[in-house]
Amino acid sequence: MENMLRSIFLLRFGGLISFAAVSQSGGITKDQLLGQINVPTTAVPFLIISPDSRAGGMGDAGVASSPDANSIHWNPAKMAFLKKKMGFSLSYTPWLRALVPDINIAYLSGYYRVKKKGMFAGSLRYFSLGNIVFTDIAGNNIGQFNPNEFALDGSYSTNLGEDFSVGGSARYIYSNLTGGQSAGGATTKPGQAFAVDISCYYRKDKVDVGGKKSIVTAGLNFSNIGSKISYTNTGVKDFIPINMRLGSGLEMELDEYNSIAFNVDINKMMVPTPPSYKRDAQGNPIKDANGSYIIDAGKDPNRSVVSGMFGSFNDAPAGFQEELREYNLSGGMEYWYNKQFAIRAGYFHEHETKGNRKYFTLGMGLRYNVFGLDMAYLIPTVQRHPLQNTLRFTLHFDLEAFKSQNSDGGDGPK
Repeated sequence: MENMLRSIFLLRFGGLISFAAVSQSGGITKDQLLGQINVPTTAVPFLIISPDSRAGGMGDAGVASSPDANSIHWNPAKMAFLKKKMGFSLSYTPWLRALVPDINIAYLSGYYRVKKKGMFAGSLRYFSLGNIVFTDIAGNNIGQFNPNEFALDGSYSTNLGEDFSVGGSARYIYSNLTGGQSAGGATTKPGQAFAVDISCYYRKDKVDVGGKKSIVTAGLNFSNIGSKISYTNTGVKDFIPINMRLGSGLEMELDEYNSIAFNVDINKMMVPTPPSYKRDAQGNPIKDANGSYIIDAGKDPNRSVVSGMFGSFNDAPAGFQEELREYNLSGGMEYWYNKQFAIRAGYFHEHETKGNRKYFTLGMGLRYNVFGLDMAYLIPTVQRHPLQNTLRFTLHFDLEAFKSQNSDGGDGPK
Protein backbone atom coordinates (compact mmCIF):
# COMPACT_ATOMS: atom_id res chain seq x y z
CA MET A 1 0.00 0.00 0.00
CA GLU A 2 2.66 2.52 0.99
CA ASN A 3 4.67 1.61 -2.11
CA MET A 4 1.59 2.22 -4.29
CA LEU A 5 1.06 5.66 -2.78
CA ARG A 6 4.73 6.52 -3.16
CA SER A 7 4.61 5.43 -6.81
CA ILE A 8 1.63 7.70 -7.49
CA PHE A 9 3.48 10.62 -6.01
CA LEU A 10 6.80 9.97 -7.72
CA LEU A 11 5.19 9.56 -11.12
CA ARG A 12 3.68 13.02 -10.75
CA PHE A 13 6.78 14.40 -9.06
CA GLY A 14 8.87 13.22 -11.98
CA GLY A 15 12.57 13.61 -11.37
CA LEU A 16 13.25 15.49 -8.16
CA ILE A 17 15.52 12.58 -7.39
CA SER A 18 16.37 9.63 -9.61
CA PHE A 19 14.92 6.62 -7.81
CA ALA A 20 16.22 3.23 -8.90
CA ALA A 21 16.37 -0.30 -7.53
CA VAL A 22 19.52 -2.27 -8.20
CA SER A 23 19.87 -5.95 -7.32
CA GLN A 24 22.71 -6.83 -4.99
CA SER A 25 23.89 -10.40 -4.66
CA GLY A 26 24.96 -11.97 -1.40
CA GLY A 27 28.58 -11.35 -0.47
CA ILE A 28 28.86 -8.15 -2.52
CA THR A 29 32.00 -6.18 -1.73
CA LYS A 30 32.10 -2.64 -0.37
CA ASP A 31 33.67 -1.42 -3.62
CA GLN A 32 30.75 -2.88 -5.55
CA LEU A 33 28.29 -1.21 -3.18
CA LEU A 34 29.88 2.15 -3.94
CA GLY A 35 28.86 1.76 -7.58
CA GLN A 36 25.20 1.15 -6.82
CA ILE A 37 22.41 3.73 -6.83
CA ASN A 38 21.29 3.97 -3.21
CA VAL A 39 19.14 7.04 -2.60
CA PRO A 40 17.63 7.87 0.84
CA THR A 41 13.94 8.47 0.13
CA THR A 42 11.16 10.12 2.12
CA ALA A 43 7.53 11.09 1.89
CA VAL A 44 6.50 14.70 1.09
CA PRO A 45 9.75 15.67 -0.70
CA PHE A 46 8.05 18.88 -1.88
CA LEU A 47 9.24 20.35 1.43
CA ILE A 48 12.84 20.57 0.15
CA ILE A 49 12.11 22.16 -3.23
CA SER A 50 13.51 25.67 -3.51
CA PRO A 51 10.33 27.79 -3.21
CA ASP A 52 11.62 31.20 -4.34
CA SER A 53 13.32 32.48 -7.46
CA ARG A 54 16.10 34.40 -5.75
CA ALA A 55 17.74 31.32 -4.20
CA GLY A 56 16.60 29.32 -7.23
CA GLY A 57 18.81 31.55 -9.39
CA MET A 58 21.82 30.97 -7.13
CA GLY A 59 22.01 27.18 -7.31
CA ASP A 60 19.56 26.71 -4.41
CA ALA A 61 22.02 28.23 -1.93
CA GLY A 62 20.30 30.28 0.74
CA VAL A 63 21.14 29.36 4.33
CA ALA A 64 23.67 32.19 4.72
CA SER A 65 22.55 34.73 2.09
CA SER A 66 21.17 38.13 3.04
CA PRO A 67 17.68 37.92 4.57
CA ASP A 68 14.39 38.44 2.75
CA ALA A 69 10.76 37.36 3.10
CA ASN A 70 11.59 33.80 1.97
CA SER A 71 14.23 33.22 4.65
CA ILE A 72 11.71 31.22 6.67
CA HIS A 73 12.43 28.31 4.31
CA TRP A 74 16.23 28.58 4.16
CA ASN A 75 17.07 29.79 7.65
CA PRO A 76 14.46 31.38 9.95
CA ALA A 77 17.20 32.98 12.06
CA LYS A 78 18.14 35.28 9.16
CA MET A 79 14.87 37.15 9.50
CA ALA A 80 16.00 38.80 12.75
CA PHE A 81 18.37 40.90 10.61
CA LEU A 82 15.65 42.23 8.30
CA LYS A 83 15.62 46.01 8.51
CA LYS A 84 12.03 46.36 7.30
CA LYS A 85 9.13 46.08 9.71
CA MET A 86 6.75 44.10 7.50
CA GLY A 87 6.48 42.63 4.03
CA PHE A 88 5.53 39.53 2.12
CA SER A 89 6.46 37.53 -0.95
CA LEU A 90 4.56 35.36 -3.43
CA SER A 91 6.25 32.70 -5.60
CA TYR A 92 4.97 30.51 -8.42
CA THR A 93 6.82 27.49 -9.83
CA PRO A 94 5.46 25.40 -12.72
CA TRP A 95 6.44 21.75 -12.34
CA LEU A 96 7.03 19.30 -15.20
CA ARG A 97 5.77 21.98 -17.56
CA ALA A 98 7.35 20.21 -20.55
CA LEU A 99 5.07 17.20 -19.96
CA VAL A 100 1.87 18.38 -18.23
CA PRO A 101 0.27 21.79 -17.74
CA ASP A 102 -1.42 21.35 -14.37
CA ILE A 103 1.32 20.77 -11.75
CA ASN A 104 2.66 23.74 -9.82
CA ILE A 105 3.97 24.97 -6.50
CA ALA A 106 2.79 28.22 -4.91
CA TYR A 107 4.54 29.79 -1.94
CA LEU A 108 3.35 32.71 0.18
CA SER A 109 5.53 34.08 2.97
CA GLY A 110 5.49 37.16 5.13
CA TYR A 111 7.01 38.76 8.22
CA TYR A 112 6.18 41.35 10.88
CA ARG A 113 8.44 42.84 13.54
CA VAL A 114 6.72 43.29 16.89
CA LYS A 115 9.73 44.09 19.02
CA LYS A 116 13.04 45.79 18.41
CA LYS A 117 14.94 42.49 18.20
CA GLY A 118 12.23 39.98 17.37
CA MET A 119 10.55 38.96 14.12
CA PHE A 120 7.45 36.85 13.52
CA ALA A 121 6.99 35.20 10.13
CA GLY A 122 4.70 32.74 8.43
CA SER A 123 4.42 30.87 5.15
CA LEU A 124 2.12 28.61 3.17
CA ARG A 125 3.45 26.19 0.56
CA TYR A 126 0.89 24.52 -1.72
CA PHE A 127 1.72 21.79 -4.22
CA SER A 128 -0.93 20.83 -6.76
CA LEU A 129 -0.15 17.56 -8.56
CA GLY A 130 -2.73 18.02 -11.30
CA ASN A 131 -5.57 15.68 -12.19
CA ILE A 132 -5.28 11.88 -11.84
CA VAL A 133 -7.77 9.34 -13.21
CA PHE A 134 -8.20 6.22 -11.05
CA THR A 135 -9.03 2.89 -12.71
CA ASP A 136 -9.81 -0.59 -11.43
CA ILE A 137 -7.94 -3.77 -12.35
CA ALA A 138 -9.97 -4.01 -15.58
CA GLY A 139 -9.08 -0.46 -16.60
CA ASN A 140 -12.52 1.01 -15.87
CA ASN A 141 -12.68 4.62 -14.74
CA ILE A 142 -13.61 4.77 -11.05
CA GLY A 143 -13.07 8.48 -10.45
CA GLN A 144 -10.81 11.49 -10.74
CA PHE A 145 -8.91 13.40 -8.13
CA ASN A 146 -6.54 16.34 -7.81
CA PRO A 147 -3.75 15.23 -5.41
CA ASN A 148 -2.38 18.09 -3.37
CA GLU A 149 -0.11 18.83 -0.46
CA PHE A 150 0.53 21.87 1.69
CA ALA A 151 2.68 22.99 4.59
CA LEU A 152 1.75 25.82 6.96
CA ASP A 153 4.60 27.44 8.93
CA GLY A 154 4.96 29.84 11.82
CA SER A 155 8.36 31.25 12.81
CA TYR A 156 10.08 33.48 15.34
CA SER A 157 13.65 34.80 15.30
CA THR A 158 15.62 37.13 17.53
CA ASN A 159 19.10 38.62 17.84
CA LEU A 160 21.35 37.43 20.66
CA GLY A 161 23.89 40.13 19.92
CA GLU A 162 24.94 42.47 17.15
CA ASP A 163 26.28 39.62 14.98
CA PHE A 164 24.27 36.53 15.92
CA SER A 165 20.65 35.40 15.79
CA VAL A 166 18.61 32.26 16.39
CA GLY A 167 15.27 31.21 15.00
CA GLY A 168 12.77 28.42 14.86
CA SER A 169 9.70 27.35 12.94
CA ALA A 170 6.74 25.07 13.62
CA ARG A 171 5.18 23.31 10.62
CA TYR A 172 1.95 21.44 9.89
CA ILE A 173 2.13 19.14 6.85
CA TYR A 174 -0.87 17.76 4.96
CA SER A 175 -0.61 15.35 2.01
CA ASN A 176 -3.66 13.99 0.19
CA LEU A 177 -2.53 11.78 -2.71
CA THR A 178 -5.49 9.43 -3.28
CA GLY A 179 -8.71 11.14 -2.19
CA GLY A 180 -9.67 8.20 0.03
CA GLN A 181 -9.49 5.55 -2.70
CA SER A 182 -9.08 1.95 -1.54
CA ALA A 183 -6.21 -0.24 -2.66
CA GLY A 184 -5.22 -3.75 -1.65
CA GLY A 185 -8.29 -3.98 0.58
CA ALA A 186 -7.21 -0.97 2.68
CA THR A 187 -8.71 2.50 2.71
CA THR A 188 -6.27 5.35 2.23
CA LYS A 189 -6.30 8.63 4.06
CA PRO A 190 -4.45 11.96 3.89
CA GLY A 191 -1.06 11.91 5.54
CA GLN A 192 -0.40 14.44 8.29
CA ALA A 193 2.74 15.37 10.20
CA PHE A 194 4.20 18.05 12.43
CA ALA A 195 7.76 19.34 12.31
CA VAL A 196 10.06 22.08 13.57
CA ASP A 197 13.11 23.93 12.27
CA ILE A 198 16.03 25.05 14.46
CA SER A 199 18.51 27.54 13.04
CA CYS A 200 21.20 30.13 13.72
CA TYR A 201 22.83 32.89 11.68
CA TYR A 202 26.04 34.88 11.98
CA ARG A 203 26.49 38.23 10.22
CA LYS A 204 29.53 40.47 10.59
CA ASP A 205 29.29 43.88 8.91
CA LYS A 206 32.08 46.29 7.97
CA VAL A 207 34.71 43.63 7.39
CA ASP A 208 37.68 44.66 5.25
CA VAL A 209 38.31 42.14 2.45
CA GLY A 210 40.92 43.20 -0.08
CA GLY A 211 40.28 46.83 0.74
CA LYS A 212 36.55 46.48 0.10
CA LYS A 213 33.84 47.01 2.69
CA SER A 214 32.29 43.55 3.10
CA ILE A 215 29.81 41.45 5.06
CA VAL A 216 30.70 37.91 6.19
CA THR A 217 27.87 35.48 6.99
CA ALA A 218 27.35 31.88 8.12
CA GLY A 219 24.20 29.88 8.72
CA LEU A 220 22.97 26.50 9.97
CA ASN A 221 19.45 25.13 9.71
CA PHE A 222 18.01 21.80 10.84
CA SER A 223 14.64 21.57 9.10
CA ASN A 224 11.61 19.25 9.14
CA ILE A 225 12.49 17.59 12.44
CA GLY A 226 9.20 15.87 13.07
CA SER A 227 6.89 12.91 13.08
CA LYS A 228 6.70 10.22 10.44
CA ILE A 229 3.78 10.15 8.02
CA SER A 230 1.40 7.40 6.87
CA TYR A 231 -1.42 7.18 4.33
CA THR A 232 -3.23 4.20 5.90
CA ASN A 233 -4.12 3.06 9.41
CA THR A 234 -2.10 -0.12 8.99
CA GLY A 235 0.79 0.93 6.75
CA VAL A 236 4.39 1.50 7.71
CA LYS A 237 5.12 5.14 8.45
CA ASP A 238 7.66 7.01 6.31
CA PHE A 239 10.20 9.63 7.29
CA ILE A 240 9.64 13.20 6.18
CA PRO A 241 12.70 14.98 4.67
CA ILE A 242 14.62 15.92 7.81
CA ASN A 243 17.50 18.01 6.54
CA MET A 244 20.68 19.76 7.64
CA ARG A 245 21.91 22.80 5.70
CA LEU A 246 25.19 24.56 6.50
CA GLY A 247 26.67 27.47 4.56
CA SER A 248 28.61 30.69 4.41
CA GLY A 249 28.55 33.88 2.40
CA LEU A 250 30.54 36.95 1.48
CA GLU A 251 29.07 40.25 0.24
CA MET A 252 31.45 42.90 -1.09
CA GLU A 253 30.68 46.54 -1.83
CA LEU A 254 32.70 47.26 -4.98
CA ASP A 255 31.82 50.94 -5.09
CA GLU A 256 28.90 53.26 -4.42
CA TYR A 257 26.67 51.56 -6.99
CA ASN A 258 27.97 48.01 -7.38
CA SER A 259 28.07 45.04 -5.00
CA ILE A 260 28.56 41.30 -5.38
CA ALA A 261 27.84 38.35 -3.07
CA PHE A 262 28.93 34.71 -3.03
CA ASN A 263 27.22 31.89 -1.15
CA VAL A 264 28.02 28.20 -0.63
CA ASP A 265 25.73 25.60 0.99
CA ILE A 266 26.33 22.01 2.10
CA ASN A 267 23.19 19.94 2.39
CA LYS A 268 22.60 16.54 4.08
CA MET A 269 19.40 14.50 4.42
CA MET A 270 19.12 13.21 7.99
CA VAL A 271 17.10 10.07 7.21
CA PRO A 272 18.11 6.38 7.01
CA THR A 273 20.07 5.14 4.01
CA PRO A 274 18.65 1.92 2.51
CA PRO A 275 20.78 -1.07 3.58
CA SER A 276 22.08 -3.93 1.48
CA TYR A 277 20.24 -7.24 2.03
CA LYS A 278 21.59 -10.77 1.83
CA ARG A 279 20.50 -12.65 -1.28
CA ASP A 280 20.48 -16.25 -2.44
CA ALA A 281 22.15 -17.60 -5.57
CA GLN A 282 19.20 -16.43 -7.70
CA GLY A 283 19.51 -12.89 -6.37
CA ASN A 284 16.38 -13.02 -4.18
CA PRO A 285 16.53 -11.38 -0.73
CA ILE A 286 16.71 -13.84 2.17
CA LYS A 287 14.29 -13.63 5.10
CA ASP A 288 14.87 -14.69 8.70
CA ALA A 289 12.55 -16.81 10.84
CA ASN A 290 10.38 -13.75 11.56
CA GLY A 291 9.86 -12.96 7.89
CA SER A 292 12.19 -9.94 7.88
CA TYR A 293 14.89 -9.43 5.27
CA ILE A 294 18.39 -10.10 6.56
CA ILE A 295 20.63 -7.04 6.38
CA ASP A 296 24.07 -7.67 4.90
CA ALA A 297 25.46 -4.13 5.31
CA GLY A 298 24.05 -0.95 6.77
CA LYS A 299 21.28 -0.52 9.35
CA ASP A 300 17.58 -1.30 9.64
CA PRO A 301 15.73 1.70 8.09
CA ASN A 302 12.65 1.16 10.27
CA ARG A 303 13.91 3.21 13.19
CA SER A 304 12.59 5.99 15.40
CA VAL A 305 12.90 9.58 14.26
CA VAL A 306 15.72 10.35 16.72
CA SER A 307 17.60 7.16 15.85
CA GLY A 308 17.12 7.82 12.14
CA MET A 309 18.45 11.38 12.42
CA PHE A 310 21.62 10.61 14.36
CA GLY A 311 22.17 7.30 12.62
CA SER A 312 22.01 8.96 9.20
CA PHE A 313 25.64 10.02 9.58
CA ASN A 314 27.00 6.46 9.77
CA ASP A 315 24.43 4.04 8.29
CA ALA A 316 25.48 3.87 4.62
CA PRO A 317 26.09 0.20 3.72
CA ALA A 318 29.37 1.01 1.93
CA GLY A 319 30.75 2.96 4.88
CA PHE A 320 32.31 6.40 5.20
CA GLN A 321 33.00 6.87 1.50
CA GLU A 322 29.33 6.42 0.69
CA GLU A 323 28.35 8.74 3.55
CA LEU A 324 30.40 11.53 1.98
CA ARG A 325 28.41 11.11 -1.23
CA GLU A 326 25.21 12.05 0.60
CA TYR A 327 26.38 15.64 1.05
CA ASN A 328 25.13 17.92 -1.73
CA LEU A 329 26.98 21.09 -2.67
CA SER A 330 25.40 24.25 -4.04
CA GLY A 331 26.85 27.67 -4.70
CA GLY A 332 25.85 30.93 -6.29
CA MET A 333 26.66 34.58 -6.85
CA GLU A 334 24.50 37.69 -6.88
CA TYR A 335 25.49 41.03 -8.43
CA TRP A 336 23.51 44.20 -7.61
CA TYR A 337 23.62 47.53 -9.38
CA ASN A 338 22.41 50.47 -7.30
CA LYS A 339 20.38 48.01 -5.19
CA GLN A 340 17.79 47.97 -7.96
CA PHE A 341 18.93 45.43 -10.56
CA ALA A 342 20.45 42.01 -9.86
CA ILE A 343 22.03 39.23 -11.94
CA ARG A 344 22.46 35.76 -10.43
CA ALA A 345 24.07 32.45 -11.31
CA GLY A 346 24.72 29.19 -9.49
CA TYR A 347 25.40 25.46 -9.61
CA PHE A 348 24.03 22.44 -7.73
CA HIS A 349 25.87 19.11 -7.45
CA GLU A 350 24.66 15.73 -6.22
CA HIS A 351 26.57 12.46 -6.58
CA GLU A 352 25.33 10.16 -9.34
CA THR A 353 24.61 7.32 -6.88
CA LYS A 354 22.54 9.61 -4.65
CA GLY A 355 20.17 11.17 -7.17
CA ASN A 356 22.48 12.66 -9.81
CA ARG A 357 20.98 16.15 -9.76
CA LYS A 358 23.47 18.45 -11.44
CA TYR A 359 22.41 21.76 -12.90
CA PHE A 360 23.30 25.40 -13.50
CA THR A 361 20.91 28.18 -12.62
CA LEU A 362 20.47 31.74 -13.85
CA GLY A 363 18.39 34.55 -12.42
CA MET A 364 17.68 38.23 -12.26
CA GLY A 365 15.96 40.62 -9.88
CA LEU A 366 14.39 44.07 -9.89
CA ARG A 367 13.52 46.32 -6.94
CA TYR A 368 11.51 49.51 -7.21
CA ASN A 369 9.94 51.24 -4.22
CA VAL A 370 7.18 48.96 -2.95
CA PHE A 371 7.51 46.09 -5.42
CA GLY A 372 10.20 43.65 -6.44
CA LEU A 373 10.46 40.84 -8.97
CA ASP A 374 12.79 37.82 -9.15
CA MET A 375 13.08 35.27 -11.96
CA ALA A 376 15.04 32.01 -12.18
CA TYR A 377 15.90 29.51 -14.91
CA LEU A 378 17.44 26.05 -14.52
CA ILE A 379 19.77 24.26 -16.96
CA PRO A 380 20.35 20.53 -16.21
CA THR A 381 23.72 19.05 -17.20
CA VAL A 382 23.30 15.27 -16.91
CA GLN A 383 19.59 14.36 -16.94
CA ARG A 384 16.13 15.79 -17.35
CA HIS A 385 14.80 17.95 -14.53
CA PRO A 386 11.21 18.96 -13.71
CA LEU A 387 12.18 22.65 -13.89
CA GLN A 388 14.10 22.70 -17.16
CA ASN A 389 12.86 25.15 -19.78
CA THR A 390 10.76 26.80 -17.09
CA LEU A 391 10.76 30.35 -15.72
CA ARG A 392 10.03 30.74 -12.02
CA PHE A 393 8.71 34.00 -10.58
CA THR A 394 8.69 35.67 -7.16
CA LEU A 395 6.98 38.94 -6.29
CA HIS A 396 8.06 40.98 -3.26
CA PHE A 397 5.95 43.59 -1.46
CA ASP A 398 7.45 46.04 1.04
CA LEU A 399 4.43 47.07 3.12
CA GLU A 400 6.47 49.55 5.16
CA ALA A 401 7.50 51.38 1.97
CA PHE A 402 3.89 51.27 0.78
CA LYS A 403 2.72 52.87 4.02
CA SER A 404 5.45 55.51 3.78
CA GLN A 405 4.58 56.22 0.15
CA ASN A 406 0.93 56.84 1.01
CA SER A 407 1.79 59.07 3.95
CA ASP A 408 4.01 61.15 1.64
CA GLY A 409 1.17 61.81 -0.75
CA GLY A 410 2.21 59.23 -3.33
CA ASP A 411 5.61 60.74 -4.18
CA GLY A 412 7.54 57.79 -2.79
CA PRO A 413 9.49 57.31 0.46
CA LYS A 414 11.50 60.24 1.71
